[in-house]
Amino acid sequence: MIDLRFPTALQLVLSLAFAAEIGQRCTSSGLALGLGANPSLVRKLLVPLARDGIVVASLGKNGGVRLGRPAGRITLRDVYQSVMEGKRVLAPRGDVPSLCLVSTNIGKLFEMISREAESALLSALNGRTIADSLEELRQLNQQQPAALKTPKSVQLGKDGN
Repeated sequence: MIDLRFPTALQLVLSLAFAAEIGQRCTSSGLALGLGANPSLVRKLLVPLARDGIVVASLGKNGGVRLGRPAGRITLRDVYQSVMEGKRVLAPRGDVPSLCLVSTNIGKLFEMISREAESALLSALNGRTIADSLEELRQLNQQQPAALKTPKSVQLGKDGN
């Protein structure tokens, strides 16, 4: 089963960064709508993100969710490690009987491969910030055919700023 916590959390944090740029307030229900996700999933993702200082949530009439620090100081690695909470991307099977060379050693081999892959992933994610990624999204949007581009009013905010 594919774990969707990281891509969902990344979209959530990028949405908060974009909202901050255009001066828009975000709520968990508004984020859920934009993510096409259940509001309870959004709230579950906000818990570790808030714990790790990536987001700040406030209650009340003017409450909402915002970034906990500047987008340029939040790496994708920060988001990944926050919501994945130590869960490994790749995990060996634990129920392999030791019957031959392969079955006896596959767990150790897979563990080595898994550590290498995890290290490469974390390194790649550490090299990109939320600010970098928001800029990449803008560049990708510019490459879209005109019919698929985000309207200027949504890119900049309703008032065009």
